[in-house]
Amino acid sequence: MKEPLSELQQMVVDAATDKKASDIIILDLRNRTDLTDFFFICSGRSKVQVQAIADSILERSYQSPYKVSIVEGRSTGNWIILDLGDLMAHVFHYETRIYYDLERLWGDVPVIAEMSG
Repeated sequence: MKEPLSELQQMVVDAATDKKASDIIILDLRNRTDLTDFFFICSGRSKVQVQAIADSILERSYQSPYKVSIVEGRSTGNWIILDLGDLMAHVFHYETRIYYDLERLWGDVPVIAEMSG
C-alpha cells in the first residue's frame, strides 16, 4: 500500500476481493480532473464474475454512507462503472481491461494502492 486507504476505498477493495477480483489498483486523480478523486480498477475472468464484483460493491454501498449514483455496463459484464462520487469503480473483464488500458491513459497519476490476485 502506498498510503492508508480511506473508508470508501477499503469498502470497495473488500467488496471486490470478496468476489476474487484480480489486479486491483487505485489511482489518485485529485489533481487531474473534477470528475472524481479516485479510480478503482479491477478485473474479473468472466462476465458473471465481473457482474458479481459490481453487485458486491453495490451491496456494500447500500449498507454504508457511500451511495452509488450511477451504474453503467451492468448488462454486458465487460466493463461496469459504478460512480460513488469521490471514487469511480471500474470493474473489467480482463480482456476488455487490456484493450482499454486505463492505467496507461492515466499513467502519470499517483497509484494509491496496488494488489494482484
